Amino acid sequence: MLELMSEPLLLALFGGIGGLALGLAARLGRFCTLGAIEDLLYGGSDVRLRMWGVAIGVGVIGTYALHAVGYLDLGTSLYLSQTWSPMSSILGGLLFGYGMALSGNCGFGALARLGGGDLRSFVIVLVMGLASYITLAGPLAALRVGLFPVEQAGANTPGIAHGLSQLTGLSATAIGLTLGLVILALSGGKLMRNGHGASLFWGAVVGLAIVSGWAGTYWLSENGFLATLVRSHTFSAPIGETMLYAMTSSGSTLTFGIGSVFGVLTGAFIGSLIKGHFRWEACEDPRELRRQILGAVLMGIGAVTAVGCSVGQGISAFSVLAYSAPVTMAAIIAGAALGLRQLITGFASVS
Repeated sequence: MLELMSEPLLLALFGGIGGLALGLAARLGRFCTLGAIEDLLYGGSDVRLRMWGVAIGVGVIGTYALHAVGYLDLGTSLYLSQTWSPMSSILGGLLFGYGMALSGNCGFGALARLGGGDLRSFVIVLVMGLASYITLAGPLAALRVGLFPVEQAGANTPGIAHGLSQLTGLSATAIGLTLGLVILALSGGKLMRNGHGASLFWGAVVGLAIVSGWAGTYWLSENGFLATLVRSHTFSAPIGETMLYAMTSSGSTLTFGIGSVFGVLTGAFIGSLIKGHFRWEACEDPRELRRQILGAVLMGIGAVTAVGCSVGQGISAFSVLAYSAPVTMAAIIAGAALGLRQLITGFASVS
């Protein structure tokens, strides 16, 4: 493949293929973080939450299977190569979850809605991308690094499977595969028994998209000539990367994240056409728009602080069984629950 296209283009292609699958899952399978939380808390349904569990289970099994056969070094992933700060996961997750509720979407969900013609989501995407880069490399970067310094993990890999391996003496790979199977069985068993085969399918598609990201970037890091980060899908900083590339493409290069963003938009567009749901929509309420902008700012700051969004930490980091994943997701759910309660029961108003 390296003889046919440049490494940046190939990297973006790997991101685009997985992003396409994620966009289709969002539009055809209704895969959505906030929707899953809202269904559970206010709709009495755990179907979409179990879809999330299926995605995690498939992601863990696929990722550790790649590691078992030598096609992935887990220690090269972002989530296991750096030390973990519990406070950054908790604070970032709370900010992200609360902002997600205010906006009505996470970054991934906003991209999926934008692919279906929702121009309100365009504002969310732009503001979140800007806020993420302000926190990652802009005025807030020094404060973030000062509060939550990043160091290489060294011998103490911050992963659940690796921690259990040190305690039990068992192989981390075997532990990872076992945990993945347990998560998949607990999440997918009820979906299958209750006739939710489509939800099971789309959850698995999401998990495989995450695995494809690890496989593609690791292959390129081993076989290419450029320095390539081993990563999978997340939708905070990559949105900012895409905005920068759109403005400075002659002086910058394609990345996995840029391909992933365009892939989601394309998949969501195709999915909305298949379902007959594509339509242009705009915000007519200034109060709603103000709330969405505030939520997008909080999501951008929170996602960078937590080193990942609901997809980055909730599935990609979970697929390598990083300690940060369950803690961040618990904080995201708590923040979202608080935000939803504020909007639905009106104990306070942001308008």
